[in-house]
Amino acid sequence: MEERIQKVMSSQGICSRREADRLLEEGRVAVNGRRAQPGDKMDPAKDVLHVNGKRVYLQKKVSKLYYILYKPRGYVTTLRDEHADKTVADLMSDVETRLYPVGRLDKDSEGLLIMTNDGEFTNLLTHPSGKVTKNYRVSVEPYPSEEQLIELAAGVKLDDGFKTQPARVRVTGGDGTFKGTIELIITEGHNREVRRMCDAVGLTVTRLKRTAIGPLQLGKMKAGEYRQLKPSEIAGLRRNASAGKK
Repeated sequence: MEERIQKVMSSQGICSRREADRLLEEGRVAVNGRRAQPGDKMDPAKDVLHVNGKRVYLQKKVSKLYYILYKPRGYVTTLRDEHADKTVADLMSDVETRLYPVGRLDKDSEGLLIMTNDGEFTNLLTHPSGKVTKNYRVSVEPYPSEEQLIELAAGVKLDDGFKTQPARVRVTGGDGTFKGTIELIITEGHNREVRRMCDAVGLTVTRLKRTAIGPLQLGKMKAGEYRQLKPSEIAGLRRNASAGKK
């Protein structure tokens, strides 16, 4: 039975649908030796799939795995970065199934990261229409003024001209002058968005930690620790993302 190549790639845990679209557009996917185009279909039971020149052996039944990981600083989430010294995959090397991060955290940031081989789940949580919240604890210098907090909450224009959506922000600590800690809650996931938001209003980020994605909390996990998500947590994330589309 033929299916769209993007769906096959995501259901097999190769990548998310959006990542599959990118790979197809860049000509890095072939079916039966012929370059595939976005929108093409294939029969996973009969056809031969190559990604980046390497054959991908499709499994008839793929077990879906879902993990929460506390990503430490110094690790990158881009698994295809051949020049990276440390990737999040290194932290989970004893998990035999290849997992992929849901969204990203930059190398200098830490905190909650979901790892899975379920491309559909990844797409559900990262698609803008889901409006899934991400909570960050951000240490900044200097102590944020009322005007800066208002700017962050209203949405700011980043260095590339992109205007961020309204956010929730509140001060949670600091010395009142030289440094402060804020909680920032956003629903987007653009590259280094939180750091760039703070920079746009004149704040320098000295530490950034993601503490929650939707209803899922990092809690008391320690850097480098990971565990499988409970069925109730997976269901809660699905409900949260689906509710945002209504």
